[in-house]
Order: sequence, then C-alpha cells, then structure tokens
Amino acid sequence: MSQILKVESNIKAVSSHARKVLLHGGVIAFPTDTFYGLGVDPFNQGAVDRIFKIKGRKKNKPLFLLVSSREQLETLVKDITPAHYTLMKGFWPGPLTLLFEPRSVIPKNLSAGRIGIRQPGNSMTRGLIESIGQPITAPSANTEGEAPPTTAKQVDESLGKSLDLIIDGGTCPGGEPSTLVDLTESTAQLIRPGAIPFKNIELALSGNTKPNHPEVLG
Repeated sequence: MSQILKVESNIKAVSSHARKVLLHGGVIAFPTDTFYGLGVDPFNQGAVDRIFKIKGRKKNKPLFLLVSSREQLETLVKDITPAHYTLMKGFWPGPLTLLFEPRSVIPKNLSAGRIGIRQPGNSMTRGLIESIGQPITAPSANTEGEAPPTTAKQVDESLGKSLDLIIDGGTCPGGEPSTLVDLTESTAQLIRPGAIPFKNIELALSGNTKPNHPEVLG
C-alpha cells in the first residue's frame, strides 16, 4: 500500500520526501493541471519500466515529461527551434505538450525517438518539480483503458498497491488532456487534440495572436 501525503502549507517537506522516493527508483502519483499523473526519475530506466508495467502500457507509446524551467528543458533536448519558443511563450505554462529531439541522456524506453515535454499550468506542480530539482514523467495515473483520475482517492483505489507515494493535492479539474504538437518537422503537426485548439496554435505560429499570459518558463 502506498503512502499518501497531503499538500497543505509545507510543499517543501512533501517535495523533499518525493525526491527521496524518486531517487530510489520509486513511483509517485501527483496532481497536474488536468489529472493525476505518475512520476518517476526519467533517467532511471528501471523506474521508467515500472510505469509501463503499472499502466499496462505498450512500449511503443512514449511517456511525457514535465519541467519547471528552461534550464531543465535544455538538459533534455537537442534543439529548441523558433517555433518551439513561440508556442512556449504563448501557451506555457499550460496544457500544451511539444515534441523535441531528445539528448542521449534520455533512456530509449522513454522517448521512442522523440520526447514530449510541457510546463504544467498548476503552480503547485511546478513548485513540486522545482523542489525535486529535475524533470519527472507525467502519464495519467490509470491503467490503459480506464478514465484518468482527478483525486488522490481514485488513484489509491486503482493503483495504490503498485505505488510508493501518492501526493494528495486536492481535486484536479479534469477536462481535455494536453494538446500534443510535433515541431520536429518543417511544419507543425497535431498529434493529439486537447485543451488548446490547434487553430490557436497555427495562429500563434503565423504571428497573428498575442501570448495567452506572461511567460513563466525561466
């Protein structure tokens, strides 16, 4: 049975414990700006394999990563193109996942040739990642085919016996998943529809819209 920690006022204490769990190859569940996600140390291939087993996920479906800063992003990817910067400025932090070419530090079982990364809109989640001091994985905390959970209780009922720690940050809003866009080719490609309409992304890339909010990625 996994341990459940409520996030109240002391996010640093929770993050410190979560970091210890992750560095020992553990799997945590935590709230994001959509659903609860599963986090492991992305540089630990064994921990990454645990997520695939827990979710019953096919190995050809790569996992996404969450970052809290541009410095974290730069350690993970080979190139950040002008198109990447445009969409990061316009839609990060928020529900937009962008595909990049990964650096060699990313395990093969994580990326499948490309790596999806986003900066979450949930400020508590960003604070958690920043306190942990490194990016973490973020597939939804459910087995394949089940509805993604919006509460820590739902995570515990479904996957509690397989996890090392559940961080209870309250109820997530749910809704649409993050929009997934590939910018590794000459033109932007919509891979998965989501919370941000693709037409808004196309307008941003054409220079016809202003950013949704001030840029947070540092």
